[in-house]
Amino acid sequence: MASLAPAWASALLLAAGLLLAGCRPANAPTETPATAAPAQALHDGAMWQELERIERSGRARPREQEPVLQPLFARSAPGSAERLEILALRGIMAAYNRDRQLIEELQTQLRHWPVEAGRPSAELAAATMQALYHQARGDLREALKALAPLRDNAAAQRSPQILLRARSVMAGIQSDKGLLEEALASALEAVRQAEALGGHWRRALALNELARIYLRAQQVERAQQISAEAVRTAQQDPEPVLLNLVSTVRGIVHAEDADPTITRLAWEDALRHAREAQAEGLQALALANYSDHYLRHGDFPRALELSSQALPLARRALNLNAEIVALHNLGLAKIGLKRLAEGTRDVRQAITLDEQQGALPYAADGWKELGEYLEQAGDWAGAIEAHHEYRRLIDQVLRDETRKTVLEEQERYDAERRAKEIELLNRDNSLKAEQIRAQALQFRLWAALAGCVLLSAALLGLAYQRIRRTNAALAHSNEHLKIQSERDPLTGLANRRHFQSAIKRLADAGKLSGTVYLIDIDHFKRINDQWGHAAGDSVLIEVARRLAEALREDDLVVRWGGEEFLIVVPSRAAGDARALAQRLLDLLGGQPVAHGAQRISVTASIGFASFPVAPHGLGLSWERAIDLVDTVMYLAKAHGRNKAYGVLHIDARDEAELERLSRRMEAAWQEGQLGLVALQGPSAEAGA
Repeated sequence: MASLAPAWASALLLAAGLLLAGCRPANAPTETPATAAPAQALHDGAMWQELERIERSGRARPREQEPVLQPLFARSAPGSAERLEILALRGIMAAYNRDRQLIEELQTQLRHWPVEAGRPSAELAAATMQALYHQARGDLREALKALAPLRDNAAAQRSPQILLRARSVMAGIQSDKGLLEEALASALEAVRQAEALGGHWRRALALNELARIYLRAQQVERAQQISAEAVRTAQQDPEPVLLNLVSTVRGIVHAEDADPTITRLAWEDALRHAREAQAEGLQALALANYSDHYLRHGDFPRALELSSQALPLARRALNLNAEIVALHNLGLAKIGLKRLAEGTRDVRQAITLDEQQGALPYAADGWKELGEYLEQAGDWAGAIEAHHEYRRLIDQVLRDETRKTVLEEQERYDAERRAKEIELLNRDNSLKAEQIRAQALQFRLWAALAGCVLLSAALLGLAYQRIRRTNAALAHSNEHLKIQSERDPLTGLANRRHFQSAIKRLADAGKLSGTVYLIDIDHFKRINDQWGHAAGDSVLIEVARRLAEALREDDLVVRWGGEEFLIVVPSRAAGDARALAQRLLDLLGGQPVAHGAQRISVTASIGFASFPVAPHGLGLSWERAIDLVDTVMYLAKAHGRNKAYGVLHIDARDEAELERLSRRMEAAWQEGQLGLVALQGPSAEAGA
């Protein structure tokens, strides 16, 4: 686990970088924030110098800075630019330390900022610390939502320092969320802002983040060029933490080079600069990153040595992020050395720390990587258990995402409905006004009574027609929203929300009836890494098309999440289930996927089973049925991929017995307690 691969570690780099981004070189003139009130035009120069000193000397140890910043806060004038800057920096460090209570206290002060001219800056500072906190916990959706003031109030006059920090945070979150075009735009704007503010260190940090985003966008050569420029710029204002950060990214952007020399030297530089800064947290992270380099190259003894050095440093520095990375890599190195029990225990401990912090996406990634290492070590039972835990957590993450999406859709629907109701109310008021006017005409002109009655009737008729049309349009809009919320925007297939409503027709008294297939594209991460994310999207779209082509109108096909697809068909005949599984293997692996001039070979691993389960007719809920099929699919992966494994029968009369057999599926298969069928997909030569 490299420290910058997951988003929480990106936040770690970003948080340290932002502390640099808020400061000025010691020999630079003091800048006057644009949002300061006139009463604070003459700033406390000594305080700004002290803030600069704290940032430049103490940024590597943010936990130690809060007690130093509090007296400065007490000395600063209410509503002053100095106080705003102190609150902003305290918030960044609190987010880095995942100190939610302190963040909430700081946000309360910023949201009640006493000087009107500084309120846009205060609002943005509060949003930035909230976004960083969510990013550190892996909740990228909430992190992006937190930065709404940056998008919604773009014209407001704000402190250039606070604006630069917010833009840099936005770029990192967009990148981690996969919004790469938006991330590049934000990062390029941050570079421009850094250049306008001046200072080599600002520009170096902005370029550093830009290089990381170019790497995520699969523009490796461009990422390496920008990283080299960041290193050169940082060397013009050499400072250990800054040099540590640019060296870290340099190691990452060169990690896939055929010659590992640049990466190794970059990790050595990062470690040397962390030691120069006398920052144990940065040293721990540098050592953990360095250990990941050796894990990648299969040098498990060296990876073990480095991660063993990192762990006590991280604990002494109270740097939880570095501790998790070090502990995780320590465990993987032990598994690589066949010390399976010890290694598994260490990785599980790292995962538990992530779960305790609420960082479920990173905990899920930890289970996934643990399963892969155990699979390579030949521990199939442990690998399957890790895969089950990965599925449990990723399903929870996806359910949370779905719940939030539903709430957002409901809020949008409610807003539209309220707007329609207001429109109808206004029309009704207009109608009543016409009626009152008609009554007045009655009293004033009896001769025109008949005409007024006809006019009122006409107005009523028109209003009725308009109301009918409005209601019809509202119903159509609601139906359109419902369809949109139940479709995957990339592939056009149904999503989990649609599945949960559609599955009711395939469940009898809560028990699933039919055949379920779970399909996972083999080595999809490798496709993204080799060909780029756009090519990965093309593969997903084409796989969805091929799956739909193989099915009938009453079959259900769902994009289950990431590179996984789920199919439910009403038929329970064993022969039909086997034939469809083979057809799916052949369709997916028979021809490469076209992406421009590229031809990308694709195969899949499939698990399937028919319900109720033979021979005892055991009925299962759809959740338990999918768990069983998921286990069989993982068995197909463990046996070489490009295969379909299906359940023929299980000697289980209840769910407890089924659970016991599922956890030792391969052994139970060999003992005859369950029957499996194994199907082979087309060869690579056939699909070429």
